[in-house]
Amino acid sequence: MEIERWERSEEISDAEKKVIQETWSRVYANCEDVGVSILIRFFVNFPSAKQYFSQFKHMEDPLEMERSLQLRKHARRVMGAINTVVENINDSEKVSSVLALVGKAHALKHKVEPIYFKKLTGVMLEVIAEEYANDFTPEAHGAWTKMKTLIYTHVTAAYKEVGWAQ
Repeated sequence: MEIERWERSEEISDAEKKVIQETWSRVYANCEDVGVSILIRFFVNFPSAKQYFSQFKHMEDPLEMERSLQLRKHARRVMGAINTVVENINDSEKVSSVLALVGKAHALKHKVEPIYFKKLTGVMLEVIAEEYANDFTPEAHGAWTKMKTLIYTHVTAAYKEVGWAQ
């Protein structure tokens, strides 16, 4: 089976790791608000993703989503996981371990289709690029594109490891 170029993880250089960490430090300073923006955009663009969230699956209004304590809590968890990956970007085993836990939990416990991680990381990149346009140079965009691929690749590897079947 041919793997899409998007799904192949490219090595992130030391310079790119530094750019990711510098960009992320500014993003993470507003982690809850940015996380909420990412999840709202994700759910507006991909409403079928809400099916996995009993607390807010029937919400259509972005303002209602923004006020949801459950959505805010999940946004903090998502941002916290990404923060752990960014903080440990020089430790490939730690990154693998964190993303494997995320993947296995979403495959086994939550039964989330893995394609949603591809969609979510794409939305994450869009929101960060828009909200931090001054920091999001072409170099940063390239580094973050590799980061989203790394996240998706590791998470979906965990799905394969647990024998995910839709």
